[in-house]
Amino acid sequence: LQKRNPKMMKQRGSIVVGLLTTCLVGSQAFSVSSPSSPRISDTALHNYFPGGGTAKCPWVGSTATATAPAPVAANGAVYANGATGGPVDYAAVRQELHLLMDNPSWDDGSLAPIFIRLAWHSSGTYDHATGTGGSNGAGMRFQTEAADPENAGLEVARAFLEPVKAKFPAISYSDLWILAAYVGLEHTGGPVIPFTPGRRDHLDESYWSGMSYGRLPAAEKYCCPYVEGVSDLGDSLDAEGKVFGWQGLCSHVRNEVFYRMGFNDAEIVALLCGGHVYGRCHPTFSGYAGPWVEHPTQFSNEYATDMIEDEWTLVGHGDTWLDEQGAAELRPAPGNRQFVNKKPGVVDDDEPNQMMLLSDMILAWDPTFRTYLETYAADEERLKQDFGRAFQKLTELGCGF
Repeated sequence: LQKRNPKMMKQRGSIVVGLLTTCLVGSQAFSVSSPSSPRISDTALHNYFPGGGTAKCPWVGSTATATAPAPVAANGAVYANGATGGPVDYAAVRQELHLLMDNPSWDDGSLAPIFIRLAWHSSGTYDHATGTGGSNGAGMRFQTEAADPENAGLEVARAFLEPVKAKFPAISYSDLWILAAYVGLEHTGGPVIPFTPGRRDHLDESYWSGMSYGRLPAAEKYCCPYVEGVSDLGDSLDAEGKVFGWQGLCSHVRNEVFYRMGFNDAEIVALLCGGHVYGRCHPTFSGYAGPWVEHPTQFSNEYATDMIEDEWTLVGHGDTWLDEQGAAELRPAPGNRQFVNKKPGVVDDDEPNQMMLLSDMILAWDPTFRTYLETYAADEERLKQDFGRAFQKLTELGCGF
């Protein structure tokens, strides 16, 4: 199956190709399969329909929503932990996840980045003061949390994990999402994080009464307003090339997001340097576009080194000169801004297409953050260790371990 098949792109829903179910989300086709099953009847498992539709799930013989598959046992009983009871063979789940991880139909050929993002966003809602949020509960199965704009596109990650949940029904969604990220990190040369099970899934949305949107980081919050076609991008920058209002954005990331969860500055930088080395942004999901690094499916300190060493240009959707340089994938959606490692009129065929969000650049602009950024740019092994500890902390917040 080719990553982008023009004939396939005209269709919605799914097409069974060999042992795969091919699905379409936005302009991206992808395949969901049961990685260890040799039979077509067991592998054509999930049809994803864009726009909040339903997914026919042959393994349960019923229609389940894309956001909240019902946690029911074979006898119809609902279990408090969102699982079907009984022991979980976590070694077998790990093996299944390793088999699932490489998928040429999705993005850059690996599901690790989107599993890492799923775990991060399911955990990043934690609030230390109230004890609400966090990975315990898998609240993104329900419409309210799934509809947070910062969670756009994560229905894809959840869909990819449905065959694993079907094969190991005793594992909670909460544990599965976190374990998938841990395995993704291991599979791509990242830190090996010890996994502690025991998270229990929410049965309904009553947990949301103590929650709210805005707990996940926003890429341009409090920055100088920008209106596509009206404002001049050059007016957004001060004499040092920093976006006006970046201090407010920095405070948002530091205080409103990470300090709220209980992280310090070193952990914040470790999380961003280790997490944003993976994957890419999609204009149809987040509104931003492109990968942070040249190799977005393997762990490295490239994010930190490139942020410091490369030259970055602020662009918007209207910067069509990027198309002429073969970097159309770096143009964000209308109204959004990001930095790219390109310059108008300067073509470097050896330079891969890369971007940084405004919320990334604060690591270079804030003096305290920059100290840790430079440390990780110089020492990949230390980044791996620090990121592993910080990511484990993130994914265990509120779990009571």
